[in-house]
Amino acid sequence: MASIMPLGRKYGAFIGFAFGFLSILLYDVITHFGTWTWITAITYGVIGAFSSLYFKKFKSSAFNFAVFAFFATIIFDLITGVLFAPMFGQNMWNAFILQIPFTALHLAGNIGFALTLSPLLDKWLASEQFFILKRRVRIVV
Repeated sequence: MASIMPLGRKYGAFIGFAFGFLSILLYDVITHFGTWTWITAITYGVIGAFSSLYFKKFKSSAFNFAVFAFFATIIFDLITGVLFAPMFGQNMWNAFILQIPFTALHLAGNIGFALTLSPLLDKWLASEQFFILKRRVRIVV
């Protein structure tokens, strides 16, 4: 979440979606791919796309990164942890109750990173030095 917000803000909805989608997909391909991969990857991709829209309306600040992280985390956990629970043999009420402690920790981590890492990444992405290789030229006399 800390990196998807500045990327979506700087490069737009398509890159925000692609980064979110591919980060989940590639991680699951390396670790353990399953039916949940598509749900989580698409959901996270959509959050990446929405980060672009959010930061067109609101300036990039630690506070706004934290606000977006809060709501995006709630939505992500609701969709991936509760709404799709019946696919995995759980009822949604039990999934909701069991999701609460996980979401509390998820919120703490995402908001903490949004307050600290997102502004740094945003500043780095906005700098003129991003993706520019400096050449050091020596003049030998």
